[in-house]
Amino acid sequence: MAPFAKIGGLGDVCAALPRHLHRRGHDVRPFLPLYGGPEEARAAVEPVGFARDMRIRAGGRTFTCSLWTGALPGGGPQVHFVECPALFGRPGVYSAEGDEHLRFSVITRASVEGCQRMGFAPDVFHAHDWHAALLPLYLKTVYGWDRLFRDTRTVLTIHNLGYQGVFPSSALPDLALEGAADRLDRGDLEAGRVGFLKTGILHADAVTTVSATYAREILGAELGMGLDPWLRARQGSLVGITNGIDAAEWDPATDPYLPAHFSAGDVAGKGACRARLLEEVGLVPDPAGPVFGVVSRFTAQKGFDLLFGTLPPLLASEDARLVALGSGESRYEEFFAGLAHRLPGRVAWHGGHREELAHRIEAGADLFLMPSRFEPCGLNQMFSMRYGTLPVVRRTGGLADTVEPWNPATGEGTGFVFDHFTGTGLRWALDVALQAWRDRPAWDRLVRNAMARDFSWDRRVREYEDLFARLAG
Repeated sequence: MAPFAKIGGLGDVCAALPRHLHRRGHDVRPFLPLYGGPEEARAAVEPVGFARDMRIRAGGRTFTCSLWTGALPGGGPQVHFVECPALFGRPGVYSAEGDEHLRFSVITRASVEGCQRMGFAPDVFHAHDWHAALLPLYLKTVYGWDRLFRDTRTVLTIHNLGYQGVFPSSALPDLALEGAADRLDRGDLEAGRVGFLKTGILHADAVTTVSATYAREILGAELGMGLDPWLRARQGSLVGITNGIDAAEWDPATDPYLPAHFSAGDVAGKGACRARLLEEVGLVPDPAGPVFGVVSRFTAQKGFDLLFGTLPPLLASEDARLVALGSGESRYEEFFAGLAHRLPGRVAWHGGHREELAHRIEAGADLFLMPSRFEPCGLNQMFSMRYGTLPVVRRTGGLADTVEPWNPATGEGTGFVFDHFTGTGLRWALDVALQAWRDRPAWDRLVRNAMARDFSWDRRVREYEDLFARLAG
């Protein structure tokens, strides 16, 4: 939950949805671990006196957890932090100590026991990804005795099916599930494993994912990641709700990271942002061609393999620029670093993540490259369109749901979309983009179209409200 803990877009979503539900009058009580050392973690939180020293027994060990609370910035609800130094008093969100199953099962149980201490019976427990996916089963087993949750329903949201939380079945005592084998997938147990996400899919009252197209795609073997049979079995309870973006944080008219501001009605400031970006990263100014932007984690999912054969010849033939920000697998880092070395003044790459530079790339680039192999939702394509930067994307998942292909005959569209995950497909989309770039009236129309799209959470939150209301009856 940004800004307290953030790994990718999940942190943005888990902050935005509670904030918007809270603004609409709902009683929202988010739970997450109190990460980090004592002084760092407790800087902006206060202890909850009646929720101290909750003891959670797991596999022969007893963990002592306590609740702290602090306000979510930007008009959000109070957030409940679970302090457990033995599990979460470590640097970073994830750990290499071999006890991830224990860490995330304990935070899940501590959330339920925190509600018990408050006497709070939520209409819905909303669990995100594999980390909290045991919650539906815990309500039926470990906490099945407690009538406080008699009418509580559960929703599991899958943000990326590629991460499933699979552990050896020897972990069952740690998970307090050694007596619940009949409620787990038999095939997994016979193979000596237990899957958090699969268990959540089996037992949640509803399963959601983060775009309508991705909800359909994961029913098939190609993107079902081995869970498609169980998802098909739950198809009647599977809903796709596309993520929104924080329209206040990502607003080119007010963004504090930008050297100049602009809007759909007056885009003059975008040129100043473009010039300042090139100056900041040390590239030759005022190219005749477009400025390409990349802001991403460098993983195979993001489709950067397609750039290996397409970007070098394009940059050799066009007076264009490329600004890339990100880190991840070494082969992609080496690719972008190599381009910057071979084409100084035309390509810049910055490793890691810098929030202010991410905003300036979104504002200063002309085209944003996002050729994903698959993309459950994606946020950067929406940030880009809001900033008048046109995305080049593959038609998959949330990219298919949010980017409308440019149609020169009708003047409709907000970006450039290709179907097949091949270098030829990407090069076709880039050629279409370059043709539009050379037609200034067409380009101006595209920018206006993109900036007019509404990707705010206002509509998305109503879809969650409708789902929660149906479940709560």
